[in-house]
Order: sequence, then structure tokens, then C-alpha cells
Amino acid sequence: MTPILAVTTALVVLVTAILSGIFGMAGGLILMAFLTFAYSVGAAMMLHGVTQAVSNGYRAIINRGDIVWPIVATNMVGAGLALALFLLVSFVPDKATVLLLLGAIPFIAFSIPKSWGLDITRPFISPICGFVVTALTLTAGVAGPILDVFFVRSPLTRHQIVATKAVTQTLQHLTKLLYFGLLAAHLLPEAGLPWWVYVMVAPLAMLGTTLGKMVLDRMNDGQFKSWSRNILFVLGALLIWQGLTLMLA
Repeated sequence: MTPILAVTTALVVLVTAILSGIFGMAGGLILMAFLTFAYSVGAAMMLHGVTQAVSNGYRAIINRGDIVWPIVATNMVGAGLALALFLLVSFVPDKATVLLLLGAIPFIAFSIPKSWGLDITRPFISPICGFVVTALTLTAGVAGPILDVFFVRSPLTRHQIVATKAVTQTLQHLTKLLYFGLLAAHLLPEAGLPWWVYVMVAPLAMLGTTLGKMVLDRMNDGQFKSWSRNILFVLGALLIWQGLTLMLA
């Protein structure tokens, strides 16, 4: 951990926390991409998990009045099943796989037909969402755009979307920390990150989330959904290119 890498990591955490505070998912995708480039897969998963758990947890707190708790409860049923499956197969991805999956996620998300009825408020959809999103989180480190599909096609407001997603994402990132930090730690090299890095990123994630909330309050629902889509398509294309480059190198 060099001083330059520490400062760069801090700045990226702050900027991506602001994006997450606005859109609820774009920031986490960018942060995971950066961490995968800069660190080992195990270290990236752990540092991303801590940052996003704090960021999403704090976002859930400041938006707590808009959380739809029944959705959270049923979502975690599916998440628990996904964790059990990963424990059974003991799967750990390499860097190229992480980048390719990160890049593919936005395109997969927006190509899912509306006729599939992936509305998070419909019966049985929430646990399916929890299973799919947690499985992707344990593979690519983040699955915000896929999670977004289940929410943007619902009748929920933008504040309900951001607040409820924040709770489910907090729990998913805690699940990721549990898996890569304890349950599957023997399958990866030791993360080797100094303790102060985790302490450094936590307040930055909270600050960025607060600033992002201020921007979110000034947007309308149409702007929120349009900007989310455009950012994710550009980012997805860049990540696929980087993943293919790494795989073919």
C-alpha cells in the first residue's frame, strides 16, 4: 500500500459514494472495477464489501422513512439460498472473470424483457431477486444494475427505490464479507490490507452518500432513470473491453 495508491483509493471511494448516493448502484460498479485493477481479487472483494456496506447502510439510515421492509425480508430469503449454494461449490473468480461480469451486467439488465414481470413488489419476485443478485455479488463483487431491474419496473418512488435497495445491498455486501473474509478465505491469497485502510474508507463513504442524497433530492424520477441507464451502458462497454484485454494478454 503506497501513499499514492492510498490517496487514489480514498478519492475513488468518495466519488463513487456520491454516485451511489444519487443512483443507488453506479458508484459501486465503478469502485469494484477500480479495486479489481489495483488489488488482488480477495482484497478487492473485502475492501469493496466494507465500503459498500458502510455506504449503503448509511444511505438506508438517512432514507429510513422510505424503506419498504416486507421487500427486504423476502429478498433475504433468496440471498440466504445463494450463499448456501456458493458454500457448496466453493467458487472464487479471477480478475478477468470479475471484469467481464461487471461489464456484462448493465447490458443483461436492460435487455431483460418487461414481459417477464420483474417487479420487486409482486409475489415471489423479491426472493428470486435476492438469489440472483447475491449470486452475482459473490461472483462479480457487485450486482446493482441487475437489482435495479427489479425496482425500476415497480410502482415505487425514487426515494423508496434508493432506500429499500440500500438495505438489501447492505445485507448482500455483509454476506460478501462473510463469504470472502471467513467462509471461503482459504481459497484466496490473504488480502494483506492494513487496518487503517478500512478506517479511512468508512467516513468517506458516508460523506459521499450524504452529498449524493442532496443531488437526488433535486432530481425528478425521469432524470434519475435516464442518467442511470446511460452511465451504465458506457461503463459496461469499457469493463468488457478491459476484461477481454486481460483474458487475452
